[in-house]
Amino acid sequence: MDLQALRKSILDSTRLTFVRSGGKGGQNVNKVSTKVHAELPFSLVEGLSEQEREAARLKLDSVINKDGCISISVDDERDQSLNRGIALSRLEGKIIQAARISPRRKKTKPSRASKERRLKAKKLRSELKSSRAGRHSISF
Repeated sequence: MDLQALRKSILDSTRLTFVRSGGKGGQNVNKVSTKVHAELPFSLVEGLSEQEREAARLKLDSVINKDGCISISVDDERDQSLNRGIALSRLEGKIIQAARISPRRKKTKPSRASKERRLKAKKLRSELKSSRAGRHSISF
């Protein structure tokens, strides 16, 4: 994964729109468009290998809309530029997370010593329980 190319493609290809945000801000909320809506066409994302691109496409399937865009809305802050930075970093984070390919798990067998420890613990537990049974038995 080429992070520099990924960041550049996100910066260049993302369409940002600004709308008025609800929440904190008092009368200022009604005047200033601080909420950021970011749309990134997934086809324009660069810096991913074919395997990473396919993995990201599968994992982000529920997030990608019918136009093929990943969209995010951010109104965390009361400042438009801060919200813009948050939106871009969230897009980047989503793509990086989705493109990560986890290595296949190698099957292992328990070692001989661990098998012996397990059997010894089972034997001790069995003896403990069987010794309890003799103490509390009621005969008629």
